[in-house]
Amino acid sequence: MVQYPADCCESFVESMSGEHIDLVSEPQEPVSEVEQLRMELEEAKNRTLRALADFENFRTRINRQMAEERKYANIDFMRELLPVWDNIGRALEAVDATQSLESLVEGVQMVYSQFLEVLSKYHCEKIEAKFQPFDPNMHASVAQVPNAEFPANTVIEEVQPGFRLYDRIVRPSQVMLAQPIS
Repeated sequence: MVQYPADCCESFVESMSGEHIDLVSEPQEPVSEVEQLRMELEEAKNRTLRALADFENFRTRINRQMAEERKYANIDFMRELLPVWDNIGRALEAVDATQSLESLVEGVQMVYSQFLEVLSKYHCEKIEAKFQPFDPNMHASVAQVPNAEFPANTVIEEVQPGFRLYDRIVRPSQVMLAQPIS
């Protein structure tokens, strides 16, 4: 066993001047590592909260934009229809000025053609129904008429035209169907 002089130990103890050395506890590194992990966890939580807030703001903005788009989606269509309205007014004015039925018919035919052009431009097409086999997806039967000239369930008269927008039916054609004569 090594023996130290007594004054050596006393001078060492005095030099410590109140510092406490804990030889049993673990080194300081793991504590700082735990603190580091806690700080990283806190930062991750904050980033997550900010990301959630950003996403909520994004969703709100997109919903607002979509509502505005829906609100004004038909503005181009309306702009295309206004000249049709103008021409109806001109046709009525021409009839008042000339008192001619012929000019009224000509004006109405022009407006009708213009109106169909506008519908076609927006992919709204008239359903061809006359002399076609009945299709319940595109036609609504309003009557059945005995007829020997056409096969049963053939459209022989269109009461009201139907229209389709792309592949969706806007309004089915109201039709009269051939029925075999009994």
